[in-house]
Amino acid sequence: MKRYFIAPALLLACVMACAANSFAQSGATDWPNLKRYQGANAQLGSPAAGENRVVFYGDSITDAWIDVTPEFFKGKPYLDRGISGQTTPQMLVRFRQDVIDLNPKVVVILAGTNDIAGNTGPSTPEMIQDNFKSMVELARANGIQPVLASILPASDYKWKPGMEPGPKIAAFNVWLKSYAEKNGLVYLDYYSAMVDDKLGLPANLSKDGVHPNPAGYAIMGPLAEKAIGAAISQHR
Repeated sequence: MKRYFIAPALLLACVMACAANSFAQSGATDWPNLKRYQGANAQLGSPAAGENRVVFYGDSITDAWIDVTPEFFKGKPYLDRGISGQTTPQMLVRFRQDVIDLNPKVVVILAGTNDIAGNTGPSTPEMIQDNFKSMVELARANGIQPVLASILPASDYKWKPGMEPGPKIAAFNVWLKSYAEKNGLVYLDYYSAMVDDKLGLPANLSKDGVHPNPAGYAIMGPLAEKAIGAAISQHR
């Protein structure tokens, strides 16, 4: 039997070409949605001297915050970099562009519910954990203090019914808190202040059981600011 040798460079080129072709055939052009904030980021200058810039980083819950309660962001060095529907692998891909390159002192990471919903495919808890760990390591390597926010409670997803996310979210938040404590990170516990007896988000805090209404964000705001204060103290 003849054996054929393929040069590593040629093999790598073949793999990359196949991957590119597969990506093109999928119809996806910007899977992590890097274009969303490119313009805003380009117009954003460096932080002023003494500015405690903070990036709020996440999915639709973060994305909607600045629209539902804009007064929370007004006059503060807070940047909203949430994108609706995103999962932690997508957030990891855009982390350098939408967090590191903005030179904040603190990043508040709120993510995971869309992973549990399977928005970009099935995810094990370990897969989600790895993405959190990678974002934390990237932030710390660049002098940014990460704040790990608990996943908000949800007893069901209207866009993906039957996933039974309540117990999964509760279990993941146990890990998230433990990971934060073991690594000297600030843990931002929205969950305990917002969960109902069905492990969901109550109707007075949300219209759909996932996304906060003004009353929900009114609970989250002070908790976030307390956590940011603690993280800035660590930064110094």
